[in-house]
Amino acid sequence: MKTKVSAADAKAHFAECLRAVEQGRPVVITRHGKPVAALVPAEEAAQLRRLQAAGPHGGLAGIAGGWKDSDELVQQVAHIRRTRPRKAAQLASR
Repeated sequence: MKTKVSAADAKAHFAECLRAVEQGRPVVITRHGKPVAALVPAEEAAQLRRLQAAGPHGGLAGIAGGWKDSDELVQQVAHIRRTRPRKAAQLASR
Protein backbone atom coordinates (compact mmCIF):
# COMPACT_ATOMS: atom_id res chain seq x y z
CA MET A 1 0.00 0.00 0.00
CA LYS A 2 1.10 3.57 -0.67
CA THR A 3 2.28 5.67 2.25
CA LYS A 4 -0.03 8.49 1.14
CA VAL A 5 -3.71 7.92 0.45
CA SER A 6 -6.67 10.20 -0.13
CA ALA A 7 -9.35 10.36 2.53
CA ALA A 8 -11.73 8.52 0.19
CA ASP A 9 -9.19 5.73 -0.43
CA ALA A 10 -8.44 5.46 3.30
CA LYS A 11 -12.16 5.05 3.97
CA ALA A 12 -12.59 2.47 1.20
CA HIS A 13 -9.45 0.51 2.16
CA PHE A 14 -9.28 1.08 5.91
CA ALA A 15 -8.38 -2.53 6.77
CA GLU A 16 -5.50 -2.37 4.29
CA CYS A 17 -4.29 0.88 5.87
CA LEU A 18 -4.35 -0.75 9.30
CA ARG A 19 -2.32 -3.70 8.01
CA ALA A 20 0.30 -1.32 6.63
CA VAL A 21 0.56 0.42 10.02
CA GLU A 22 0.83 -2.93 11.81
CA GLN A 23 3.78 -3.69 9.55
CA GLY A 24 5.47 -0.45 10.62
CA ARG A 25 4.56 1.70 7.61
CA PRO A 26 2.78 4.93 8.62
CA VAL A 27 -0.05 5.99 6.32
CA VAL A 28 -0.55 9.70 5.58
CA ILE A 29 -4.12 10.64 4.71
CA THR A 30 -4.56 13.56 2.34
CA ARG A 31 -7.46 15.81 1.41
CA HIS A 32 -7.21 17.64 -1.90
CA GLY A 33 -3.58 16.51 -2.10
CA LYS A 34 -2.56 18.02 1.25
CA PRO A 35 -1.61 15.86 4.26
CA VAL A 36 -4.21 16.18 7.05
CA ALA A 37 -3.72 13.10 9.24
CA ALA A 38 -1.54 10.06 9.76
CA LEU A 39 -2.14 6.52 10.92
CA VAL A 40 0.78 5.43 13.09
CA PRO A 41 1.35 2.60 15.57
CA ALA A 42 -0.22 3.28 18.97
CA GLU A 43 3.20 3.33 20.68
CA GLU A 44 4.35 6.16 18.39
CA ALA A 45 1.23 8.15 19.28
CA ALA A 46 2.00 7.65 22.99
CA GLN A 47 5.57 8.88 22.42
CA LEU A 48 4.23 11.96 20.61
CA ARG A 49 1.96 12.74 23.58
CA ARG A 50 4.98 12.51 25.94
CA LEU A 51 6.96 14.90 23.72
CA GLN A 52 4.09 17.38 23.58
CA ALA A 53 3.60 17.20 27.35
CA ALA A 54 7.32 17.83 27.93
CA GLY A 55 7.06 21.17 26.18
CA PRO A 56 10.03 23.12 24.86
CA HIS A 57 12.15 22.56 28.00
CA GLY A 58 11.47 18.86 28.53
CA GLY A 59 14.70 17.63 26.92
CA LEU A 60 15.66 13.98 26.95
CA ALA A 61 13.92 13.34 30.25
CA GLY A 62 10.67 14.53 28.68
CA ILE A 63 11.11 12.17 25.75
CA ALA A 64 11.80 9.25 28.04
CA GLY A 65 8.81 10.07 30.21
CA GLY A 66 10.84 11.73 32.96
CA TRP A 67 11.25 10.27 36.40
CA LYS A 68 9.64 10.83 39.75
CA ASP A 69 9.83 14.53 40.70
CA SER A 70 11.67 15.46 37.47
CA ASP A 71 9.20 18.30 36.84
CA GLU A 72 10.87 20.45 39.50
CA LEU A 73 14.31 19.98 37.92
CA VAL A 74 12.96 20.85 34.46
CA GLN A 75 11.46 24.08 35.85
CA GLN A 76 14.74 25.05 37.53
CA VAL A 77 16.79 24.41 34.39
CA ALA A 78 14.36 26.46 32.33
CA HIS A 79 15.05 29.52 34.52
CA ILE A 80 18.86 29.35 34.34
CA ARG A 81 20.27 32.44 32.68
CA ARG A 82 22.34 31.47 29.70
CA THR A 83 25.30 33.40 28.36
CA ARG A 84 25.42 34.92 24.90
CA PRO A 85 26.78 32.74 22.10
CA ARG A 86 30.46 33.36 21.42
CA LYS A 87 31.56 34.85 18.16
CA ALA A 88 33.50 32.61 15.76
CA ALA A 89 36.60 34.83 16.07
CA GLN A 90 36.69 34.37 19.84
CA LEU A 91 36.50 30.62 19.46
CA ALA A 92 39.21 30.52 16.77
CA SER A 93 41.72 32.44 18.93
CA ARG A 94 41.62 29.82 21.67
